[in-house]
Amino acid sequence: MTPRSLSINHLISWRIDRSRSAGRSANGSTRQTNRLPPSDTQFKYRLVPRATYERRKRAKILSPEEGTRLARIARVWSSALEVWRDPNEARDFLFRAHPMIEDRLPIDVVIQSEFGAEMVLDILSALKYGSAA
Repeated sequence: MTPRSLSINHLISWRIDRSRSAGRSANGSTRQTNRLPPSDTQFKYRLVPRATYERRKRAKILSPEEGTRLARIARVWSSALEVWRDPNEARDFLFRAHPMIEDRLPIDVVIQSEFGAEMVLDILSALKYGSAA
């Protein structure tokens, strides 16, 4: 994979290095997490612990696992915006318990695992295409 900058709905940009082990830009983490819950300045620490975040910010790079989490969130956020067409409604969906995922917050399920992100994307797809969700 060649290095390139990605932009998902003007919400996130980060640098992907030739080696996935190099991780992603910590600055992209701040930009993305500030858009999801704009009033929650602590949200970024759900992706990266506070002490680790400060080190990552200085180094300007995330670990592969942290970068993967961030990419999952960006993918789901982009899909939620497609479905809801309004950032506030998309945010509402992600931060409100949903019965199809055992009354958990979709954002928590997304952060937890790729499988969780796929579950949330399936719900969004059902909403987008008109099936019950």
